[in-house]
Formats: sequence, structure tokens, C-alpha cells
Amino acid sequence: MWNPAAEKLLGWQEEEVLNQPNPLFSEDTNADEFMKLLGLLLQGNALTDIEMKRVRKDGTPIDLSLSITLLYDKQGDIRGGVALFADITKRKQAEQMIKKMAYFDSLTDLPNRTLFYDRLTQAISQTKRTKKPIAVLFLDLDRFKIINDSLGHTAGDQLLREVSKRLLTCIREGDTVSRQGGDEFTILLPNTNHLGAATVARRMISLISQPMELNGHEILVTPSIGISMYPEHGEDVESLLKNADTAMYHAKDLGKNNFQFYTSKLDQKVLERLTLENELRKALERKEFVLHYQPLIQINSNKMIGVEALIRWQHPLLGIISPTRFIPLAEETGLIVPIGEWILHSACAQNKAWQDQGYPPLKVSVNLSGRQFKEPDLVHTIADILDKTGLDPQYLELEITENISMNDVNFTIQALQELKALGLKISIDDFGTGYSSLNYLKKFPIDTLKIDQSFVRDIHTDRDDAAIVKAIMAMAFSLDLNVIAEGVETIEQLLFLTKQNCPEAQGYYFNKPLTPDEVLNLLKEI
Repeated sequence: MWNPAAEKLLGWQEEEVLNQPNPLFSEDTNADEFMKLLGLLLQGNALTDIEMKRVRKDGTPIDLSLSITLLYDKQGDIRGGVALFADITKRKQAEQMIKKMAYFDSLTDLPNRTLFYDRLTQAISQTKRTKKPIAVLFLDLDRFKIINDSLGHTAGDQLLREVSKRLLTCIREGDTVSRQGGDEFTILLPNTNHLGAATVARRMISLISQPMELNGHEILVTPSIGISMYPEHGEDVESLLKNADTAMYHAKDLGKNNFQFYTSKLDQKVLERLTLENELRKALERKEFVLHYQPLIQINSNKMIGVEALIRWQHPLLGIISPTRFIPLAEETGLIVPIGEWILHSACAQNKAWQDQGYPPLKVSVNLSGRQFKEPDLVHTIADILDKTGLDPQYLELEITENISMNDVNFTIQALQELKALGLKISIDDFGTGYSSLNYLKKFPIDTLKIDQSFVRDIHTDRDDAAIVKAIMAMAFSLDLNVIAEGVETIEQLLFLTKQNCPEAQGYYFNKPLTPDEVLNLLKEI
């Protein structure tokens, strides 16, 4: 029998099936499966809920659940059977969807953390028998948050998908690329030694670092990669991942866009970093921060006309901690926002105090970090600080770096216009080290360009540096901008700047950063 339901479900008419090679059970369908089922039936075994993949008459696939009940004659011999089958295609699709949601990342379709853990566990188990090494790579994208915040999450998602595709081209069959979350990826390389892992890491860095086109913007993103090896750097999943992660952070500390293998020495660095982070969180509350002020000199008169506020951390046990150690950590943890507000408030209050004592007014310069500059209430915060301290806005100058200003040009223009509306001044710090477009620079409502000290250092001996400084000054003057030369340390540098009519400078040739009392002594001499 071949009932109407079977005709409707599978497409074959009764005359096409009865007394003909059965399209569902013929050897042509799957010889091994057919012989197995036939053997079970001949042994007198009924079949229950056997799942199989088949093809309808029109060629479309179908998932079936098959049950066969045997029919016997009076002598107990098998005379036939009744086959009942049901379409379970939707159920199987749902199961696949659930499996995909449980084990794969929805954005990139890469294996997720759970599946990566399972595969690494299996690889470790197999390696215990084969004695072959395993490499685990932990990859993080440098500056991803800036790109994500600047261009939006849609562009960020597009970037992650493109990175995923590029990573997949770097691995072999049997390797695994997984997305851990955010912009973090892990890579499992079974049967891979140190040399092989390094080769893959170099390939990934080279490929990911190539420009990407996102929403009409050419984006450059680089990876930092940490590598741990089984069993040298750990004998379980948690240890291998933790140590690869530690090595990745070491790669970032070394300038990003590189890879590093884990070493036991890194554990001590991680512990020191955690300790420093915990202490940093308490430093504001304990009032351990102080400000020093580096004088800004008017070159033609050799007079102090302003100061730049520079933070110092006076730890009760560790002593003076350099900003180069704790500022990057503050940026990463977000602590730079409250610390930055404290710097602004303290610098403005100190400047107002000097003025209230009757000394000639100075401008005080304060650096804004990239994290601060992106704060939505920055303008309100600064306006509130100026109001509370009573400092006239014309005596406050905010400094942003060239790279920060170019991350999102439209945002920068709007933010700077709102800040300028308060009546304060804006300068571009470290000018010449970034990638400013002159077309955009002329649109920025800025007052000053600060020439980076890397160009000032050899201006009297290096023709290229001298040419760059001259070009920056010529451009600034044509745009009616003030110029400050940073890092002046020798009379030769000062003479060169004087000859080029540079109006202002700062550096150790004039003064190192001073305490408020030391600045006060200079004010008394004006």
C-alpha cells in the first residue's frame, strides 16, 4: 500500500512505488544504511523512530522519522511489514537552530566560547595520547572602541564580521577560530609548535592590518595577540586561556599590533597591574594626586605667560608614580573621567587663587583625554567647574591630541564649537605626530598648535625636523593660529625657534614642572 498521505508528502504516485525499486529504501539511496536496516528486519527486529534524510520526487530534501512493524503468518514467518513515517524537517531545523544559538556566535557565525571550550578540552584529551603540542591564541582588536563609538555599532558589527572572515583564511581545517565576545577572539591550533603558532599570528596581524572599507570610511585596525602552549603554559582550558590573555595584554603594553608568547614573568606584571589599579581607585578618595605646573614662556620677552597642569601621584608607599604608568590604566578602566574632572577643578581653582592674590593673570592649560572628550556632559562639567571656581574662561586652555581630534571629525567640530562658546581656548597637542587633514584642520575652532617635542629635539641638527617645524609654523600663521614649541631643552633649539619667530615655548630649558609654591615665586618676579 502507498496511501494518499505518502503521495502528498513525497510526491510519488502509488504506481511509481509499488512493485518498483522503492525510492526511500533502495540501495541507491544509501547502501550501508539500507543493508543495516534490512539486516535488522530479517532478524525479526521492529524499527522505531529511525531518523533519516531523504529526497522528495522533486529533489527537495526531507527529514523523516521511520518506524516499521513486522507482519507474521501463522507459522511465524515474516510476511511483510507496515512502515510509518513522518515529516520531521521542521523539528530538525529547530534543533539545528537551537544548537547554533547554543554553540555559535550570532554576529559572526563563529564558534562561541562554549564550543571553543569543548573543542579545546577534546584537543587536550587527544594530545595526552599523541604528545603533540597545542597553541592557543588570544586576539584583541586595538582601538576598536574608538571606531565603534565614532562610526556607530552597525559599522562596528561590520568590522567584526570582516575580521572574522580574514581570520578564517589564516587557519587550517581542524583549527578553530572563536569569538569570545566584544572584539576578542580565540584561536585553537592543535598539533602546532611555537614556530607554527608564530607563523599564524604574523599572518593574522598582516591580514587584519590591511585597510577596510566601512560605510564610506577607510578604517585601519590592528590586533594584539597573546599565545600560550600546551602543556608548557598550562594543562587545562582555564590556564591556557588565562595565560594567552595575559600575553595579549603584554603585547598591548609593548605598543600593540604584535604578538607575544606567555612567560611566567608576566604573572608578576599582571599582579602589579591589578595592585596598581586597586590603588588607583582609592587615590582620589585618599587625596594622593597633586598638580605640578610647567611654565609657558613668551620667547621675545622671556616672561611666563601661562602654565600647563601636569598630574602627579604621590603614593604613601610607592612614592611618586609617573603618569606614564597610571594614565593609560586610568584610560582603560574609565577612572580618567573622575581624575580628569579633579585636574580641571584643581587647576582652575589654583589659577583663580593666584589671581586673587593680586598676581598677573595666567592661562592654565589642561589636557583632555580621549575618554573625557567623548563624555556627553563634558561641556556642562567644564561650565560648572568654571562657575564654582570663579575663573574667567579666557584663562583656561584645553588641550586635545591630534589623533583624538581626527577620530570623528564631525563630532570634534561640534564639540569644539560648544567648548569655545564657553569663552575658553583650545589647542591641538603633539601636533605633527598624527594624521590631520588640513582640510578639516581649518574648520576646527582652535587657537593654538603645539609642536611635538619629537620634532623640536633635533631641529638644529636634523634638516627634516627643521623643515617640518618651519612648515607647521608657516601653516599655523597662515591660519592665524598661535604656536607653542614643546620640549625645549637647549639654547640651540631656542635660537632656532627665535629665528623662525616662534611666539611661545615650554621645556626644561626654562623650567621643569613646578609645585604651586614654586610658581608663586616666579609670579613674584614678574
